[in-house]
Amino acid sequence: MKPLKIGITGVRGIVGETFTPELAIAFAQAVGTYLGAGRILVCRDTRPSGPMVRSAVMAGLLAAGCEAIDLGVCPTPTMQLAVRRLSAAGGVSITAGHNPSQWNALKFVRGDGLYLNTRQAEELLDIYHQGEFEKAEWNEIRTHIETQDAIERHIEVLRNAFDVEAIRARKLTVAVDCCNGACSVLSPRWLAELGCTVLAINDDVTAPFPHDPEPKRETMAQLRAIVKAGRADIGFAHDADGERLGIVTEAGEPLSEEMTLALATDIKLSGLSRTPGAVVTNVSTTQTIERIAERYHSNVIRVPVGAAYISEAILEHNAVIGGEGNGAVAIPEIHAANDSAAAIGLILEQMAKTGKRVSELVADLPRYVMLKHYVQIEPHLLFSVLNEIREEVEKADADEVDLSDGVKLSWPDGWVHIRASNTESMIRVIAEAEGEKRAGELMDWALDRLK
Repeated sequence: MKPLKIGITGVRGIVGETFTPELAIAFAQAVGTYLGAGRILVCRDTRPSGPMVRSAVMAGLLAAGCEAIDLGVCPTPTMQLAVRRLSAAGGVSITAGHNPSQWNALKFVRGDGLYLNTRQAEELLDIYHQGEFEKAEWNEIRTHIETQDAIERHIEVLRNAFDVEAIRARKLTVAVDCCNGACSVLSPRWLAELGCTVLAINDDVTAPFPHDPEPKRETMAQLRAIVKAGRADIGFAHDADGERLGIVTEAGEPLSEEMTLALATDIKLSGLSRTPGAVVTNVSTTQTIERIAERYHSNVIRVPVGAAYISEAILEHNAVIGGEGNGAVAIPEIHAANDSAAAIGLILEQMAKTGKRVSELVADLPRYVMLKHYVQIEPHLLFSVLNEIREEVEKADADEVDLSDGVKLSWPDGWVHIRASNTESMIRVIAEAEGEKRAGELMDWALDRLK
């Protein structure tokens, strides 16, 4: 199986197999055609194929008559903010996010700095598949690619959003694992700006990923060691492009990636004055979010999995926070897009203002047992397998059935969600319940039907 995922989240695959320079050029021409021959920002993470893909993307954009601006190694949220500041038509982020080094991807951003929504992504795909692109005349192709550093402006936006003086006064020691990814150029600087003693590891953009760039318990062993050895107040772990955040407590406990949004939601809602606000998350995220929202008389909006859906719902419902159970958090007053550096600011500000340790902040949050499993499957079988699961829905006798993204069945004591991955050729299964036994039963039910 040589996976290539083309969909509303962009295009991604394994470099040297399905993800090729020809593919990158064609998609760059398509996005240049779709956004018009305007200014397009390009950023990338640090994986080895980045320079090659960057060259292909630049060639496609220039061929379509665009003005291309190169932000170099730069987190995706940084580029998204820069799109608005520079009045660009959009942007292209060259990153496979949480995927291993052999993967790469193109993610497309529109003029307001948010990912293309479903309709816009389908329009872009139509242009790509038709292969009819704008072509600049030989004497109209731009001969210069401007370079810019967008990091300082991102830090300025963050600085204006949080109580920097309060954080500085707390004099926190913070460990951070940048996974040698794009946040290596942002997070240590941002933490230093906050007056923290910074214990940074894996912050070399020229080095390979030391582990999979997915900030979850299994990848935070190094960070745990640094937190304990350096007696840090908290530890943070990044993915490759700055959208996801993992947390290690001062006691060296790695929190589930589900707890990042849960903690951020509790912080955000507890600080609101009298008027509760909506929380946006996806259908796969822990029900802890509902329990937290109930405390503050707020409501939760559930959408299909994907950052584009989160951003659209934040805007539609004027939500106060959004995110997903993979460690992604979006704080609307900064941007309606995932931003791990903003999540860091929110958490450190709460620690500073309350005087509490991070373990104390999460101690009172409801916790459930969540199991996650995936089943590799040939791309052409995904649709038929999910259809077979849908046929089993009535037999399950669930209290609630959600077919907005795969199949989600809910009962008073737990739920199970079966869906096709947006990023890889696999079926993802997530089960959650109050106890491990019930979560295991729900997972077994799903896996038996996937056999």
